[in-house]
Amino acid sequence: MVSILERIGSSLFQRPYLLLSLTSLFWAGNLVLGRFVAGHVPPVTLAFARWAGAFMLLIGFALPHLRRDWPAIRGNLGRLSLMALTGIGAYNTLSYWGLQSTEALNALLIQSTGPLLIGVWTALLFRDLMSRAQLLGVLASLAGVAVIVSRGDLAALARIHLNAGDVAILVAMVIYGLYSALLRLKPAMHWLSFLTATIGIGAVFLLPLLAVELASGRTPTLDATTAGAIAYVAIFPSTLAYLFFIRGVELIGANRAGPFFHLMPLFGAIMAIAFLGERPQPFHAVGFALILVGVAIAARGRAPAIAQQA
Repeated sequence: MVSILERIGSSLFQRPYLLLSLTSLFWAGNLVLGRFVAGHVPPVTLAFARWAGAFMLLIGFALPHLRRDWPAIRGNLGRLSLMALTGIGAYNTLSYWGLQSTEALNALLIQSTGPLLIGVWTALLFRDLMSRAQLLGVLASLAGVAVIVSRGDLAALARIHLNAGDVAILVAMVIYGLYSALLRLKPAMHWLSFLTATIGIGAVFLLPLLAVELASGRTPTLDATTAGAIAYVAIFPSTLAYLFFIRGVELIGANRAGPFFHLMPLFGAIMAIAFLGERPQPFHAVGFALILVGVAIAARGRAPAIAQQA
C-alpha cells in the first residue's frame, strides 16, 4: 500500500494548482458540513474526532518514515508543536465553534480573508511582500467572492451583522494565516512524517478541551449522521486537504497559494446548485470569472524559496 501511495504521490505532488484546487474543494465541503451538524456534534468533539481519525488513517503509511525521521522530529519538537497548535488545534476548533452560530454568508466572507492574512504574516515574519500581481489577484478574486455571497447585490455586504461566531472564525483565519506562513520553516523530513506528527500533536492539544466539553454535558448524537460527518472530515478536509495544501505551499509559496482560498465559495455555490437544487444565476458566472482570473493572476507571481522535502 505504501508503494502505491508513493507512486500516486510522485505524479500528483508535482501539480500544485491541482493540489490547491482540491484542497479548496474539500474545505468547502467541510464548511458546509460543519454548519449542517451544528448542534448535532459539539465543536471540540468534531475537531478531535477529525484529527484522531486522520492520525489513525495515516499512521500505518507513515510509520517507516516516522522511524527514519525521528531525530528530525525530536530536534524540531517546538517548531512542530507551534504548527500543530496553530494549523491543527486552534484553527479548526475555533472554526467549528463559530459555525455553531454564524450565518453561511458571513463565514464565506471571513474565510476569504485568508490570502490577505497570509500576506500580512509572511511580510511580518519574513519581510516577504506580495508582488503587484499577487495583490491584484487577491483583490480580483475577493471581488468575485463578494459578488457570489451578496448574490449580485453588493449593498447587502453593508447589512451583514457580526456575532461571536463571526469573530471566532476571523480569529481562526488569523491563526491559519500564521500557520500557512510558518510552513516555510517546515523541517526537512518526509511529508508523511510531518503531517502525521503535527496531526498527532494537535489532537493531543485538544484533549483538555474535549474533557471540559464532555464534562459540561455536551455530547454527540450517536447516529449515521455523526458517523458520516466524522468519516468525511477525517479523510477529505484533514488527511488529503492538509497534505495537498502543505505540498502546494512547498511548491509555489504561501502568497501564491493564498488566493486558492477564494475557490471555496465557488465550490460551495456549485455544491448548493448540484445537491440543494439551487438555480445558477448570472451573478454566479460573474463571480466565478473574477475568482478564476484572480487566482490565475496571483499564481503568476514569484514564489519564495522554502525548505524542500526530504
